[in-house]
Amino acid sequence: MGQFFKFVFASMLGMLVAIFVSVFIFIGIVAVSVSSLDEKKSVTVEQNTVLKISLSTPIVDRTPNDPLQNFDFEAMEPNRMLGLNTILESIQKAKGDKKIKGIYLNLEEISAGMSTIREIREALLSFKEDSDKFIVCYSEMISQKAYYLGSVADEVILNPEGYIQLTGLSATIPFFKGTLEKLDVEAQIIRHGKFKSAVEPFMLDKMSEANREQTSRFVNSIWDNMIVDITASRDMSVGEFNRIIDTLDVGSAGDALQFGIVDKLMFYDEFIVSLKERLGLEEDKEITFMSLTKYENAPKTKKESKGVIRDRIAVIYAQGGIVSGEGDPDQIGSTTISAAIRNARKDKKVKAIVLRVNSGGGSALASDIILREMDLARQVKPVIASMGDVAASGGYYISCFADTIVASSTTITGSIGVLGILLNMKEFYSNKLGITFDRVRTNEHSDIGSPTRPLTPMEKQKIQEEVERIYDVFIDHVAEGRGMTKADVDSIGQGRVWSGEDALELGLIDVLGGLGDAIEIAAEMAGLEEYRIKELPKQKDPFEEILAELTGAVRLSMMKYELGDSYIYYEQLKKLTRMKGIQMIVPYSLELN
Repeated sequence: MGQFFKFVFASMLGMLVAIFVSVFIFIGIVAVSVSSLDEKKSVTVEQNTVLKISLSTPIVDRTPNDPLQNFDFEAMEPNRMLGLNTILESIQKAKGDKKIKGIYLNLEEISAGMSTIREIREALLSFKEDSDKFIVCYSEMISQKAYYLGSVADEVILNPEGYIQLTGLSATIPFFKGTLEKLDVEAQIIRHGKFKSAVEPFMLDKMSEANREQTSRFVNSIWDNMIVDITASRDMSVGEFNRIIDTLDVGSAGDALQFGIVDKLMFYDEFIVSLKERLGLEEDKEITFMSLTKYENAPKTKKESKGVIRDRIAVIYAQGGIVSGEGDPDQIGSTTISAAIRNARKDKKVKAIVLRVNSGGGSALASDIILREMDLARQVKPVIASMGDVAASGGYYISCFADTIVASSTTITGSIGVLGILLNMKEFYSNKLGITFDRVRTNEHSDIGSPTRPLTPMEKQKIQEEVERIYDVFIDHVAEGRGMTKADVDSIGQGRVWSGEDALELGLIDVLGGLGDAIEIAAEMAGLEEYRIKELPKQKDPFEEILAELTGAVRLSMMKYELGDSYIYYEQLKKLTRMKGIQMIVPYSLELN
């Protein structure tokens, strides 16, 4: 028996040692990664360099400091996430860099929304038009989003055994009504607006006709914009391009060449030879490639360096769901963003503010707290809203007081509506877990909102009245900010989602464009010729971020790694359990494929 316990305790000790060693190894890897991210050493660009753009990691609006945000558990190393700000700045810098001879787009799959990709595409178009430098795109396979971006190149080259995925857009919406029924969970829903379909996945098993109408409208609007851009670059007609897709004629690399989707078929070694010819290199010479992550640390050209400039434009990044409090790097915390706007308003060096919004909304209260700071800021300096892939519901709410609203034609916006969801899990606890509840109350409704009982008709009516009140406030703010009547706003509100192009016609936005256009408008309104960009909110030190969020970041990364593409469904259910108070949130987690 003694030997048995000795063996058990020895095994337990071995397990503990293994766990501690694993943790220390992990912390060591992260520490080295943080150290490498922290080193902002200037990079030397050699003559005849080609800027290699590979967008394999998720693209966010702003390059994050936190290396755990996209940790690769298979390779046990962080994948550096790129920010749109860094990508655009690097392309702009390369345009005037005499040592950069051209750009090589190495694209397969791009993890970004259409508006983000469109902004990068516009920057590449500007690179071509304003310089005599080349852009070539080569890949073994090219997804539809990647082709949209790559079509801007002088040549699109595909591996002879590769393929291009061109099928058009589809919007897939998950519905959880059946799941909740199987679990004996009731979603008690209160909403305003026939198009406010954020609640539909929890009450229906398919799209309502109103939801189908709005989804079809903005998906087709986004697709129309995509193919106009593609066909203009490829010198094709829109009708012919759609015909090729509808008939599935592009089934192989040879088909893609035959129908003019690509220009050449080459193996990688052949592509390198052709690239050497472009650069005028001898066959035995190697091409100098430089990645975006390295090039961001390259010095600016003398033309771009303007010495000490005091005037600044504050670019405030608001990305993710809107929540009360500080939030996190993937959320818009009302305290954090409000403080950033307030600091920019009080900073005498800041002459204008650009609020970059990429959000499907969230808490109505948190949205209103942010809007209050936007209201105070616009009274003392120009305030511009720049909408990314999505700026809808609460995302539109916090933007509506801007002097000018800029959005891409493919931005998903609008969704002016309000909702509330309360889960009644009484039957789930009783039927599935055998748990029952009893209670003592001091007042009739002391436990209102408890998941252990349904709402009474009176309680539901009171919540409905609050939803209606908040909706009225919403359309009142939009009417004030956009110079419209409440009736006009209500007619295009009701929770309906619009594309940026439709939003321009309806007066919900002012200008079609990207972040760069918003900054230029801000500079013009402030009367600035020379200025610096001040990015807010201030990012935490990477190591501090890790110490504060190590457990959560690791859990999130592992969950994404394990669930893969199915993570979005888990995330949507998780969001439901986190909702507090009345919500202004876009209809669903929309995936355009």
